[in-house]
Amino acid sequence: MKTKVLFVCLGNICRSPAAEGVFLDLIRKKQISDQFHVDSAGTSGFHAGEKADRRMRDKAKERGISLESLSRKFLESDFEDFDFIICMDGQNFKNVKRLDPSGHYGHKVFMMVEFCSRFKVHEVPDPYYGSEDGFNHVLDIVEDASEGLLKYIIDENRKK
Repeated sequence: MKTKVLFVCLGNICRSPAAEGVFLDLIRKKQISDQFHVDSAGTSGFHAGEKADRRMRDKAKERGISLESLSRKFLESDFEDFDFIICMDGQNFKNVKRLDPSGHYGHKVFMMVEFCSRFKVHEVPDPYYGSEDGFNHVLDIVEDASEGLLKYIIDENRKK
């Protein structure tokens, strides 16, 4: 049975597709892609159907990472469909939690930065309105966090 991971940000055009692409690249390199289903979504539907921001795609491509996903809105059914829901910032974490007022799925919802080992940040910053350096910074953070997330998932699966 595959472990299902969903990365979430606001518009699903910068941070969450970057995290999805980085995580997919990581599991591909470790030759365990067949053990995972990975996706991304946004808490808003403003960019539904769009590719990731060109600047993010370009910076990821410089690292050998392809961002292929199309933006979609986070759905309440995602709580059932995914094992891990990984949010990029505090506001999106709150927005996702608000869709689960009973708290039934709270054990599935995490902040991406919880899995960082090298970066000491409170959230993955939104690079959309900033300079191109912001896109590289996001990729640095999600690369760090993806390694920690994968280790966490593997450890959790061993406990089952």
